[in-house]
Amino acid sequence: MIFSKKVSGILACGLLIISFVSCGVSNKSIQRHMKMEEGVSNPVTVEELKEAIGKYEKRVAETQLANSQIGMWYRLLGTRYVDSKMYGEALKCFQEALKYYPNNQNLYYYVGLCGGYMSHAALDFGGTGSLEQKYNYLKLSEEAYKRALAIDDRYTNAMYGLAVLYVFELDESELAIPLLEKLLTIDIRHTDAMFVLARAYYEVLDFEKSVEMYDKIMSVTKNADKIADAENNKRTVLEASYGN
Repeated sequence: MIFSKKVSGILACGLLIISFVSCGVSNKSIQRHMKMEEGVSNPVTVEELKEAIGKYEKRVAETQLANSQIGMWYRLLGTRYVDSKMYGEALKCFQEALKYYPNNQNLYYYVGLCGGYMSHAALDFGGTGSLEQKYNYLKLSEEAYKRALAIDDRYTNAMYGLAVLYVFELDESELAIPLLEKLLTIDIRHTDAMFVLARAYYEVLDFEKSVEMYDKIMSVTKNADKIADAENNKRTVLEASYGN
């Protein structure tokens, strides 16, 4: 990829400042470096002060642009890792991107997604406590989805991800039900959410609503596989209800 000299300079400036901070260099060292580059020492007169302010305002703008670009590239790299199913590396990228965009609901969604997948990869190599690691990933995922919804309470991807977590991982189906019911008022044909909601109703022993949801799936989709799954699941629910 080819960048203009201007953009390259901006990024170099931003990365230089970041490297100074990460290496523990003092603010005084950074100030000395900037004074050398900008030719600003100890302005006294009105003209000198105005000139110094202008130079430093430009430097701040360049640094902000560099940070913005770094954050976007971390996000892009993370999505590339997700596409390759490399969820551990993706998680690291999204966590880095959040340092630059701490109020981005999409980044929290991706952290939640990766945390869920990483919980499945928590194996006990050498007796290090895989169950604790699995639980930590699941709680990370839950918290990330909640953060996303705190930013945008109509963010259906986060609602769905959190609901799946509650139903299939954390055994808290009762918490998934209001999320999915709300989701289906926003996206009324979200059949995947309907399947999860039907399962949640089944888990809390509300067999009537579970059957109704499977019937609704069959009424709104033309996908033969989904219809077959809904029919089979409905049969299972009815058998359970008759047994009670």
